[in-house]
Amino acid sequence: MTLGYDPAKILQVERLVGAPIELVFRMFSDARHLDQWWGPDGFQNETHEMDFSVGGLWRYTMHGPDGKDWPNWIRYQDITPPTRIAYQHGAEMGEPAHFDGVITLQPEGTGTRVTLTLIFATPEARDATLKFGAVEGGKQTLARLDTYAMAQKNA
Repeated sequence: MTLGYDPAKILQVERLVGAPIELVFRMFSDARHLDQWWGPDGFQNETHEMDFSVGGLWRYTMHGPDGKDWPNWIRYQDITPPTRIAYQHGAEMGEPAHFDGVITLQPEGTGTRVTLTLIFATPEARDATLKFGAVEGGKQTLARLDTYAMAQKNA
């Protein structure tokens, strides 16, 4: 599913998460949850502010396993509970977004199919992100979501 965008500008990863859609949606809507699982293996988040509403901002730092800090911001463009979150994603505040993102959630059996779609301005921007390891990082992020959501479901 490429949402009608040029496939040369798209990066997409998906995973079946073993928790119901309402719980999975909640994992995206609250910084206390996001800080526990968002990002590839070995990364930890520190949320500085989060307003989960259309036009709202989530500003956070990802602390890498090598000690490097990665500033990030997400500006929410559309929120349709519990199936869709669209956003712009950038690094330093004041800089333009690096890409647009769409998170879709679909019930599947007793779980939820989570699809992360990143839409870049150019194929070159997409390719640079691919070389940076974004697909593997996305897969690790969704695996962390699955583990965390399952623990919350069973708590």
